[in-house]
Amino acid sequence: MESYLFDRIRERCREVAGQARFVRIVSDAIEGYAQAIAPLTVEAACYDESLHFRGSPEDTVAYIVTLDAVNFGSGYFPHIAKRPGCSGYGTIAQSLTDRFRAKGPLAADELARMTSTDCARWFGQDASDPAVAELMALFARAWNDLGRDLLERFGGSFTALVESADGAASRLVASIERQPLFRDVWMYRSAEVPFYKRAQILASDLSLALDDTGWGRFGDLDSLTIFADNLVPHVLRLDGILSYDADLALRIERGELLLAGSAAEVEIRACALHAVELIVASLRARSFARCGAAVTARDLDIVLWNRSRSAEYKAAPRHRTRTTSY
Repeated sequence: MESYLFDRIRERCREVAGQARFVRIVSDAIEGYAQAIAPLTVEAACYDESLHFRGSPEDTVAYIVTLDAVNFGSGYFPHIAKRPGCSGYGTIAQSLTDRFRAKGPLAADELARMTSTDCARWFGQDASDPAVAELMALFARAWNDLGRDLLERFGGSFTALVESADGAASRLVASIERQPLFRDVWMYRSAEVPFYKRAQILASDLSLALDDTGWGRFGDLDSLTIFADNLVPHVLRLDGILSYDADLALRIERGELLLAGSAAEVEIRACALHAVELIVASLRARSFARCGAAVTARDLDIVLWNRSRSAEYKAAPRHRTRTTSY
């Protein structure tokens, strides 16, 4: 699986885009959009130390792996108590950062014993809200899975998990997906569609946090797809690259939750991923380079994610799904 993993993701998403009923890629807009967005691809990804922990390489690896194990919940975030000035993700990341700065990493056996009550206390949440309680239970399950996996396969070592990938993001994805909540694969018309959003972003985050050195160096980072969630499709829709069925658009406007793995939800993620591949292909055909190298889907993911933070994108509702994928 490892060698062809990212190609397989691209292939299946292309197939979904070709069959989609609820979402359409506006193909005629790709070239103009690529030309307009090209200058933004020089934006460098940076590791935000005001939000994230950075310590010794060993502790930084532990932080990134622990954080990305619970890097989901956007469909629940309207219900959680947020820290001042923080998004839902920012609240989770900052809470974990505070713990690491005060007491250092959580050990694998601590993660294996974590309860939903522990998570609610850790993240400052009121679990009397059923949605919050559900999310805290999922966080506990994710950490339990991580802790047990580290103990059973890697002697409790975070760095041993990363070392097992031998410098390949594809192998890290293949390894981490043994933890059930990292297995981001969905059925669409009787065939599997893999996304592996969080598993891919784990490799990317390790690279950012460790400046592409040591345990953060992966030789195939340029092969990553976008990290398919609900933000990149939202930006592409508002920018005229994706078009939604009228009923789907109305459901999103009303704030209706989309079922994880439903046809519409899979199509949104798959069409966004394939649309970015078309934009990348357009940029490469025009020989546009970022810092002397070909533009990648990962570069565009960063551009589009940064774009999503602007007021005009925040003002419009994006789709919400209660899922462990994003």
